[in-house]
Amino acid sequence: MVHELLQQAKWRIIDQSNFGPMFDAKQSFAIDDTLCTSVGTGQSDTVVRTWVHYNTVVLGIQDAKLPYLHEAVSFLKTQGYHVIVRNSGGLAVVLDEGVLNISLIFPETTKAIDINQGYEAMWQLIQAMFSAYNKTIEAREIVGSYCPGSYDLSIAGKKFAGISQRRVRGGVAVQIYLCINGSGSARAELIRQFYELGLKGETTKFVYPTIVPSTMASLSELLNEDLTIPSVMLLLLRTLQSFGGELYSSALTGEELSLYEYYWDRIVKRNEKALMTQ
Repeated sequence: MVHELLQQAKWRIIDQSNFGPMFDAKQSFAIDDTLCTSVGTGQSDTVVRTWVHYNTVVLGIQDAKLPYLHEAVSFLKTQGYHVIVRNSGGLAVVLDEGVLNISLIFPETTKAIDINQGYEAMWQLIQAMFSAYNKTIEAREIVGSYCPGSYDLSIAGKKFAGISQRRVRGGVAVQIYLCINGSGSARAELIRQFYELGLKGETTKFVYPTIVPSTMASLSELLNEDLTIPSVMLLLLRTLQSFGGELYSSALTGEELSLYEYYWDRIVKRNEKALMTQ
């Protein structure tokens, strides 16, 4: 049975997976908030947005409270990473040119979308996309991974994706990062060092994850296949089509662009505040 959220009459596709290294991750979070508002007010069909950011570590709100945040962020910058603080839940994740992000943006106007419904729909989409490989994709917390959660997606105990959600004005964005290629454990090692420098062994009220790099891998590593962002994009579009919906490509409308300015301003201010010591 296809999940009811995946059975949309129309999917509006916004592909930003090839915008290149100048595309700032803060823009993505502002765009998703914009689209949540647009979908939530009925001005847009359900959206699938795909996006890629180069060498960026996206911190959660709790990460910005690390006792030695300044040193930890400085370390990431010396490694060539941009650092931003996102407006949705979760902890630090690595985005780079081998990581595909997918946002599914649904209206919550006719009936409420339970938080698990959003997670289940995304999990089912990913299972359908990679069904040809005959590998079991589990959804459970992978202890030792970065940004651990009950809907970590894994194959043979190694995490390749994490899901988060954001609700804005009647719209729900279910966001996933998929490690398509590259080394999952190298990404995890970067975050391990970030926490080591940010904590320096101090005990904090919030318990940060102890990262074990071997718990993470990319889909290319797990499926033994040279996957690329374009090849996975094709799998995504074909899978959505198989659910029976009409797909059409789109960019932000003029109205959405002016709304985007508002959300962009908000996330820029949030980042200035959170990373004030930088």
